[in-house]
Order: sequence, then C-alpha cells, then structure tokens
Amino acid sequence: MRRITGKTKDETLIELQSATDSQITDGPAVLTGFRINLHSDESSGNGLSSLLDRAPLPGNTESEKLQPNKDTVFFRDGVRRIDFVLSYLDDKDGEKKQERRREFEANLEKQGLELETEDKSDSKDHKTYFLKIHAPWHVLATYADVLKVKVPFKESDIPHGQDVPLECLSQPFRLPEHIMHPQPDYFTYPFEKTKTDFFLINDKDTFFPPSTRNRIVRDLNTYKTGIKRLLSNGTYTAAFPLHDCRYWKRARDAGCESERYNLYKNWARFLIFYKEQPLNLIRKYYGEKIGIYFAWLGFYTEMLFFAAVMGFLCFTYGLLSYDDNISRLVSLINCIFNFQHPPPCRLFQQSHLFDNEGTVFFAIFMGIWVTLFLEFWKRRQARLEYEWDLVDFEEEQQQLQIRPEFEIQCTNKRLNKITQEMEPYLPVTSKCARFCLSGATVIFWISLIVACIIGVIAYRLAVYAAFASIIKDPMRKIQLVGRFITPQLATSVTASCINFVIIMILNFFYERVAIWITDMEIPKTHLEYENRLTMKMFLFQFVNYYSSCFYVAFFKGKFVGYPGAYSYMFGKSTKLRNEECDPGGCLIELTTQLVIVMAGKQLWGNIQEALLPLLRNLWSSRKGRHNPENHYSRWEQDHVLQNFSQLGLFYEYLEMVVQFGFITLFVASFPLAPLLALFNNILEIRVDAWKFTTQFRRPVASKARNIGAWQEILNGVAILSVVTNAFIMAFTSDMIPRMVYLYAYSKEGSMRGYVNNSLSIYNISQIPKNNIYRDYRYPPGHLKEYTHTMQFWHILAAKMAFIIIMEHVVFVVKFFVAWMIPDIPSDVKARFKRERYLIQEYLHNYEVEKLKIQLSASFITEPMSEMSVTSDKHEVLSECL
Repeated sequence: MRRITGKTKDETLIELQSATDSQITDGPAVLTGFRINLHSDESSGNGLSSLLDRAPLPGNTESEKLQPNKDTVFFRDGVRRIDFVLSYLDDKDGEKKQERRREFEANLEKQGLELETEDKSDSKDHKTYFLKIHAPWHVLATYADVLKVKVPFKESDIPHGQDVPLECLSQPFRLPEHIMHPQPDYFTYPFEKTKTDFFLINDKDTFFPPSTRNRIVRDLNTYKTGIKRLLSNGTYTAAFPLHDCRYWKRARDAGCESERYNLYKNWARFLIFYKEQPLNLIRKYYGEKIGIYFAWLGFYTEMLFFAAVMGFLCFTYGLLSYDDNISRLVSLINCIFNFQHPPPCRLFQQSHLFDNEGTVFFAIFMGIWVTLFLEFWKRRQARLEYEWDLVDFEEEQQQLQIRPEFEIQCTNKRLNKITQEMEPYLPVTSKCARFCLSGATVIFWISLIVACIIGVIAYRLAVYAAFASIIKDPMRKIQLVGRFITPQLATSVTASCINFVIIMILNFFYERVAIWITDMEIPKTHLEYENRLTMKMFLFQFVNYYSSCFYVAFFKGKFVGYPGAYSYMFGKSTKLRNEECDPGGCLIELTTQLVIVMAGKQLWGNIQEALLPLLRNLWSSRKGRHNPENHYSRWEQDHVLQNFSQLGLFYEYLEMVVQFGFITLFVASFPLAPLLALFNNILEIRVDAWKFTTQFRRPVASKARNIGAWQEILNGVAILSVVTNAFIMAFTSDMIPRMVYLYAYSKEGSMRGYVNNSLSIYNISQIPKNNIYRDYRYPPGHLKEYTHTMQFWHILAAKMAFIIIMEHVVFVVKFFVAWMIPDIPSDVKARFKRERYLIQEYLHNYEVEKLKIQLSASFITEPMSEMSVTSDKHEVLSECL
C-alpha cells in the first residue's frame, strides 16, 4: 500500500481498512470494510469520508465494531509487519519540515521500504502523526547479505554438554525450557541472497526475527537517509521499533510472539529474584549488546555471593572476638585511665570489628577473587560468543561505520587508499587543538574535585573544635550522646554526608561535560566515540567517588607533626591544624566514609532508576490510560514510553564498575561491602529488567561480542586493588603496629599494655602536668627529644615488608590462576571446530547438488536443441527440392 503525500484538496484517496474482532479470533487482522476519504478543505469538515464514518456499515448495529484493533504490530492489511515507527508534529516551521519529511520519505521508498501513515486525527492527542515502515523481503535479503547476518540452514546435531550436577537442587532456580531456549539450536551461516534455497526458509515473513528486521531498517534510516539529523532538528519527534504486545497480557494477534509478556512474567518481577535470567530470550528480543550486559551483571552477582560469604565470616570473627580478647580489655582500662574519657577508647574496640587478623586473609582472598571473576567471565563470554553466533562477528560491521556527525562536521575530503573513494577527514591541526581543549577541560574539572575535597577537609578542621566543645561541655544536655560518639566521629559522619551531596552534584555536571568534550573531539566511528566517552566518564567518576576515600586512607593523620611543631593546612595564621585520626586509627573513619558514599549512591541510584521513568510515563500517558485497549494503538502506547538512548547501557555499566571499585579498592576496611553490593545487584537486575520491559521503548537490537572498554577498566581496577589494600593494611590499619609490639616488644607475649606503648609523652608549659598523644617519639628530657623512636622505624620497616610480601604473593597467585584457567572452554573449542567442519561439508554438498542440477538441465536442453536444428535443416532441404 502506497502512502500519498502532498495531497491537494481535490485529490481522492481510497484506503482499505482492516479490523479484528477480538471475540472471534486471535489471528492477524482481516479485511472487514473499506473507507473512502475525500480530501477536501480540512476546515469545512465536509466530504464523503465524514459521511461514511458516521454511518454504520450494513449488518452492523454497534459503532465500536467498526473500529479496528489498533493494538497490533501490522499494517492495516494485517499482513505486513511494522518494523519501525516515526512520529512528527505540525508546528510553526511546518512547511520547511514537511519538505524535509517529503524528501526523507521519498528516499525510504527508493530503498524499497513501504510506508503507511496514521493521521493526527486518529491519535489520542490529535497532534501526532505516525509513519509506519515495513521492510519487504527483497530489502531484508539485500541488506542481510550486506551485513552478513547469520541465519539457520540446518538444525544442529551436536549434543549439548552434560546436565548440571545436583540438578534436583538447582531446579527451584531454573526457568521453563521454552523460556530459557526460545528457539532450537541451528547451524548458522552468513546470509547470501543468491543461496536462498540453502537456508531454512519456511516463511519469508518470519524468517528474519523482529530484532534483525528493526536493526536493518534502523541502519537504512541512519546511514542512508540521516534520521539522527532529522530528530535533532525536530523534523521527527521519535523513531523506535514496536514492542510486540502489552507486558501484562499476551498479544491478541497470533502473528505476535508475546516475548515481552514472557520477559515480564519470567524476568522483570521482583518476586522471582532467585530465578535465573532468560538470557537467550533477552538476546532474542533486545539483541546481543543488551544480552551481554545482563549476562555480565548476572555473573558478577553470582561471584559476589562467594565474596559476600567470606566477608561476612571475617566480620563475624571480629564480632565474636570483640569481648573475648582479654588483652584488649586491659588496654581499654589503661586507655580510659589515661584519657579520662571512654569514647576514644571504645574506638579501639570498635575498630576490631573490621581491623583484625581475619581482615588480612580477606584482603588476600579478594585479590584472588578478582582474578577468578575476570578469568571465569572470559570463559562465560566465550561460551556466549559461540552460542549467540558472535565468533566471526566483526566490529566494523556496526561499530566501525563512520558516524553521521563526523561526515557533517568534517567538510575536508581525501582519497582513501584502500577503497579509492573520497572520504571526510579531520585535519591534524584541528585534531590537536580539540585534544588540547579537551585535556584542559578534563584537568579543570578534576581540579574542581580536588578543591571540593580540600573544602571538605577545611570543614572537618573548623567543625571539629565546635563538636568537641559541644559534646564535652557539662552545661549542655547532650552528655548521653557524648558518651557514645567522639568529636572525630561526629565530624567524620557529617563531613561524609556533605561529601556525598557534593559528589552527586558534581556527577550531574560531569556527565554533560564528558559528552560535550567527546562530541567536540568529533570521533570518527561509533566504537571510537564509546571508548573515548567511557574513559573520560570513568576518570571523572573515579576521582569524584574515590578521592575522599583515598584521602582518609592514605593522607589523613600522616602529616600532623607533634606538640610544639604541628603542621597547619594553610599556615599557622589559619590555626587549622592538619587532621589527626581517631585514637582507634583512621580505619574506622575510612569504613564510615565508604559505607555512606557506597550505600548512599546505591540507594539514590535505585530510587532514581525506578521512580523517574515511572513518573514520566504516568504523566505522558495520562490521556490514553482511560481509552479502550483496542482503540489505543500499539505505536501510541510505545510512543509515551521513555526513549532508551544510545548511552543508556553506558550508564548501567558505569554504575556497576564504580561499585566494583568500592568493593575491591577499599574492601580491607569494610569486609561487608560485597554483601551490600550483592543485595543491591539482586535488586538492580530486577529493576533494570522492569525498566526495559515496562518503562522504555523497545531499543534497536545491536550486536556486541563483549563488554568493550569496560573489560580493560576492570583489569586496571583489579591490579590497583591489590596495591591499595596492601597499603590500607599497612598504613591505615593498626595491625602491623600490634604485630610488632606482640613479637618484638611485649614481655608477656600478649597484647597487654599495647595501648600505653603506642602513646608518647609531651610537655606543655601552660599545663603543669605531662600529657600524652599517640605516636612513637622520645619523651621530654631525652637526648633525642620528640624524635621518632626505634620502634617507629621497626614498624615502618614491617609495613613496607608487608606491602612487598602481600603484593608479590597476590600477584603471583593472580598470574598463576590466570595462566591455569584458559579463556575459552575446551568443549566450546571442540564444538566450534566441529561446527566449522560440518558447515563446510554441507556447503560442499550443496554446491555439488546445485552443479548436478545445472549439468542435468543443460544435458536435457542441448539434445533437444540439436534435434530442432536437424529438423530445421530437413525442412529447408525439402523446400529447396
């Protein structure tokens, strides 16, 4: 059916309209009548169309039966599938945009696509036009050949692996087979238009799945006719493929697969959080790129279970040994006697929950766990590549195509030596200038983060004295609170909360700055664009989220000085002394900072991800919610949903990678971090599934072999985590000083007297008695007064030795584990080679059979032609005689 554009008031358009009686059949819509639209002056409202629309057809008494079922994914004829939808509005620049649309749609028709328009009078807002696009067989076949789309040619006869051991125990976590494997396993081969009889084509209308169809149409719109530019200038308001049905019930049309309903029922509901994910169905409906993300997220969550169990055991050990450690109780008594104030001394005990002997083992375990996670993910990824036909997928088929923005902004042309065609390019001078501006912008915003951290430090210093005077003032009525918290703890908690708010504010700007400077660089390809944006965004997020934790872990309390020679932040005139750690050490403060930032980010992220799309959709669909379902068209239902942007998956990866940094870089300070991450990810999987299924338009299916640049980022974080945890255990934790005291200075071979041993004496003339502070310095009157004692250097040497030993042990184990675990499972290698062999055999047999048919056909035709020539000769000879 052809759509006529630019109709004048005297033109007549005869349209065939389809309808589906839902009470009779669930199949495709069938032709029930026709409507004649006489396009006259729109303001008059006269014409044959209005007359026929008002009067019922013969034999019908209810006007609603005249209305077609608009909740369908087919054209009005009920046969041609809607592969893509564009929407637009009439506005002030109507003539200019109408001319652009007319040219654009003419180009679509030249490509062989078929169009059908829904008038604005048929939409519920009476403002929006919908252009429906269908790709016929010859278009799909042509571009499937160009894109090398793999399609089935024979059902696979390679047996799958053995059943999962203890399958009866895993049965409650498994999904039905038709959901986990929605289609049989086939041998596949890149489609060739000249070999259509080689492939299993039972029905040309369903041979290419909807995900492949909408990807082909999207590519045609993007690379042939520039839909992105038309969307940016408002010529069209939206471009999207359709969901196949409503998510809460099956489709009424038999031609619809109801995959969205199956995904919602078996994946997106939170009550089935313990079930496995239907990865094959996700891949079939959303494409491999989204499928690989959920496969990675699910695998990451599974591996977090082991880290969470080990972290919980470590915390439990600290909890059980909290009151049973007699030497610590003695130290606590000595501490209270010397400080005359219980709260600082309680922090010695509280820090034992996270700072104990089990923490060392857990830090080493996490270094090995990271390696196991990355190596096993490579194996899982290789298996998915084979099962999803991505082994031979070349990135340039999709990712390395030149971006339309590059072609528009780069007006210079040069000859490509390979293709011998003129192509746009960015001059070296312009490229260097853009990179310099980009680098300066990145440095400026990172400096802004550092300035904010310094501001928070200044807040800590200024507020500490205020908290100390308030909590210790006997005239205040907060003595009950003062018994349980210290000025350091109160300052740390409030500063962490303020720092979290600053992080969220800066994060809002960083996202836009990173996109702006990446657009300014004008990357040539989509892959280059994503990689540059990924590195910039992660660099911003790394500094933004982790800088405060690095400060507390490695800088706070390290440059304090000693009485009479204190170090000041901005000079002595400011009277802002550099921060000291709590008497129990900085580890408990690092734990506080980590918990507030990590838990706050996860809580805010889940609220933002769940509520914002829901509220936006409720607002945008408020007019259509009360309409009958069969009157509210499928394209209108999808139009009011949120658009899943090209960077939508990027933000999902970024959120999880930032969390990965929290649980690996600083896990030695908080063993329960993997447990918090596990609970968050269980919720995250279902929230993301719910969003994709119910709140977002259907994304265009895209292919991806792996998680891209995020793999290298994870590898870098894994290596850095070994170093940071070793330094945390050495310099932030109190473990090394305790071990040095226990094995070198304790006369009883116990921790009795450790706290007093860690205190040094100083003399202040204004106070008539000696006072103590935590350090290892010689007392007043000694020849080396206020200089570091030999025990300080013993502890420092032990710290450096611990760092070297721990790093080397963990790195050796990491590399050995990585070497022992192959990236590709042996059974996948064998199946891949077997499949390659069988494909070559089937292709050879196909070519031989085809050649036989050609030879037999030529053998039959050639003798017939010789007989005809002989008979012609006899006829000519007889005529001559």
